[in-house]
Amino acid sequence: MIGFKRGPSLFLVSLYNMSKLIRIINYQFNWVMHFRTMVRGRDACWEHCVLVDATRQKVRCNYCQREFSGGVYRMKFHLAQIKNKDIVPCTEVPISVRDMIHSMLSTPKKQKLQKKKKIDRAVNGPENSSSASGGFQPNPGSSGQHGSTCPSLLLPQPSPSAHQVLDDAQKQKLDEADRKLALFFFHNSIPLSASKSIYYQEMVDAVAECGMGYKAPSYGKLRTSLLEKTKVEITDNFKKFRDDWREKGCTVMLDSWSDGRARFLVVFSVASVKGTVFLKSVDVSAHVDDAYYLSELLESVVLEVGVENIVQIITDSAPSYVRAGMRLMDKYPSLFLSPCASYCIDKMLEDIGRQEWVSNVMEEARLITHYIYSHPWLLNMMRKFTGGRELIRPKITRFVTNFLSLRSLVIQEDNLKHMFSHSDWLSSMYSRRPDSQGIRSIVYLERFWKSAREAVSISEPLVKVLRMVDGDMPAMGYIYEGIERAKMTIKVYYKGCEEKCMPILEIIDRRMNIHFPSPLHAAAAFLNPSIFYHPNFKVDYKMRNDFQVVMKKMVTGDKDMIELTKEHPAYVNAQGALGSEFAVLGRTFNNPGISLSFQIFPT
Repeated sequence: MIGFKRGPSLFLVSLYNMSKLIRIINYQFNWVMHFRTMVRGRDACWEHCVLVDATRQKVRCNYCQREFSGGVYRMKFHLAQIKNKDIVPCTEVPISVRDMIHSMLSTPKKQKLQKKKKIDRAVNGPENSSSASGGFQPNPGSSGQHGSTCPSLLLPQPSPSAHQVLDDAQKQKLDEADRKLALFFFHNSIPLSASKSIYYQEMVDAVAECGMGYKAPSYGKLRTSLLEKTKVEITDNFKKFRDDWREKGCTVMLDSWSDGRARFLVVFSVASVKGTVFLKSVDVSAHVDDAYYLSELLESVVLEVGVENIVQIITDSAPSYVRAGMRLMDKYPSLFLSPCASYCIDKMLEDIGRQEWVSNVMEEARLITHYIYSHPWLLNMMRKFTGGRELIRPKITRFVTNFLSLRSLVIQEDNLKHMFSHSDWLSSMYSRRPDSQGIRSIVYLERFWKSAREAVSISEPLVKVLRMVDGDMPAMGYIYEGIERAKMTIKVYYKGCEEKCMPILEIIDRRMNIHFPSPLHAAAAFLNPSIFYHPNFKVDYKMRNDFQVVMKKMVTGDKDMIELTKEHPAYVNAQGALGSEFAVLGRTFNNPGISLSFQIFPT
């Protein structure tokens, strides 16, 4: 009976404590979720992707529009162009963004643990962290009857108003810092692209490390001591590049530029394993067609770099530059002359674009894009149906841009058809115009879309190779194999029908013979382990012959020739260290080039 009389009292007290406990837990949970949202918003990767589906943690890349489940962590591998299970590397991501995300993923675990501890302290407070309390501890302030205690989950939390004040104050500081930085850009007419510099965030971090009271360098200090220090650093780095040239060889690159006012510049740069450095530029306006003058100029650069350090010279494809390069090769037999690979592939696309059926579909595609982009109302409507994606691609060269724009049309085929049948279009004044009816008829013409898909499917492999060549990774060992794989992809698309595929393959072979007479590309593919040891790879006659030509030209001493003869079978048969498990993993996963995956649109 005594227990029964005290029962209701204990029950009410327990009920009261339970309700209090639930309120505290709800508040703590909401505050932690708010903090996590705030932390997620500060992740730099969110500036380059958007959340599509919160339930499945599905995010979409802002550059190639691919979507991945698994949140922003998997998107980082996509943007950093790192293969990870089923993640496809992004081919559209800017180089600066790729490097930034790659550095984020490369951050040592110790730094990440320190950041995590800071977040834990910010959420739980110093008295709540496991390091301070050693786990769950009794809380004297929340004892109930009979001296009962609650776990540390019920430790008193700061009031919401206090957190709000701190958050608002911190946000105001960040906003003010952003405003001051932006004002510096705007007031001094600094191009906004300067914010993409690798030194931009480094500068901000260095200033933050100095703390309050840091005084920026003055005009006089910038133009004197700091300029001299930077010059010394650049000179020291240049010496390191020269050492790399002597040890591993290099490529001298010659490129011509015109400012549109009959002034021509030749830019010389040197590329090696360590990187590419600018050497000098020369105004050749008065000698642009003089092969003898250009040969003398090129020879001076070769002597400056060192004939013994140079493997090949890449020149502009203009006839005068080619003749200048040939004269130099006659004088220095150890050098190889290679034209610009991008120019060669662009010429392949140009010749394909001149095929009658390709030319017709290109013209019809141009009519569609020109009509849409000539009417602001229609352009805005198109962007709504395509999700903000454009049909016209950035101008690279005329023929590459044409194929890229045609590919965009093929991808948006369903959206364009939907747009031209939507009630907004049918009720607009544009739908009643004769020129609009002509454009609409092309959009619903199945023959146009069939030809467009075919043109994109045969050009896409070459565009992929072009992107690889224009990228930052070394491409010499992949050009020959990339072109061969592109040809194979075209054969597969046409299912081996020679009547359809031969005109395209003949264009590719003709341009290869004209612009790639150098045996270096085939020899580089032969010496590329990721290609040579691939199960599906077969050495053709040209590759084997070109390898022997290159070795005969580069290995001149009897001692080196004997050593090469001994090592050649070991390489071909993957003997010794070349056949070890470590070497196999290295050539499989640490592929120094870019794997080419071609998309084929069905007919």
